[in-house]
Amino acid sequence: MTKIAAIQPASMIDYPGKVSCVVFLAGCNLHCPYCHNPELALGHMPQPVDTLWLQEFLRRRKGLLDAVVITGGEPTLNPRLPGLCRQIKQAGFAVKLDTNGTCPDVIARLLDNGLVDYLAMDIKTLPGAYRPDFCSRDVRRALLQSIELLMTRAPDYEFRTTCVAPYIDAAVIEKIGSLVRGARRYFLQAARTGTCLDSGFFKPSGPGRPLPAGQLEQLKEILSAHVQECRLR
Repeated sequence: MTKIAAIQPASMIDYPGKVSCVVFLAGCNLHCPYCHNPELALGHMPQPVDTLWLQEFLRRRKGLLDAVVITGGEPTLNPRLPGLCRQIKQAGFAVKLDTNGTCPDVIARLLDNGLVDYLAMDIKTLPGAYRPDFCSRDVRRALLQSIELLMTRAPDYEFRTTCVAPYIDAAVIEKIGSLVRGARRYFLQAARTGTCLDSGFFKPSGPGRPLPAGQLEQLKEILSAHVQECRLR
């Protein structure tokens, strides 16, 4: 039985065009310093429920919700993710999966079995630059495989980037745009500077800073030349 770390009963923004609930799974294989869900990233479960509870919750929400968003942490680390997706699909809801793209084999199996309707993949910075600030191993190949899977096999999908210096600037976005040329949908997100995994990251003496609105608009213009649709979120 899958343990769910927390659930958000309703959302109008997490699945484009659908009313969804959001299911959070704990644990992550990245350590992004600006992560705004540090408890989940570290494997904590703030409001745990099990899949039997979820099943009853969805039964009562039939006709009110269209979809379930599975997020984290990093959901593809959970070996019971396929069963959770299957349970949701059998209950009559669409499934959206949020992922960091480091487990393309899991993504491929979910697509093979028709268990996801929408995939959202975070691109933190250039795939070759994740080490050491985001992870301790080279994940470039995995990320490129996941990008290809989304663009060639996903029923619907988006890419998204949280815009934080020093990891994102105009030159980086131009190169990312070349990697995902022709992609269906890309969101650029403003950083949240409250609670984060590295408590000193956004402090005046820390290395990070959110990008101002004017710079976000510039990055959107650059990326719009490469993808079908680019929006700020």
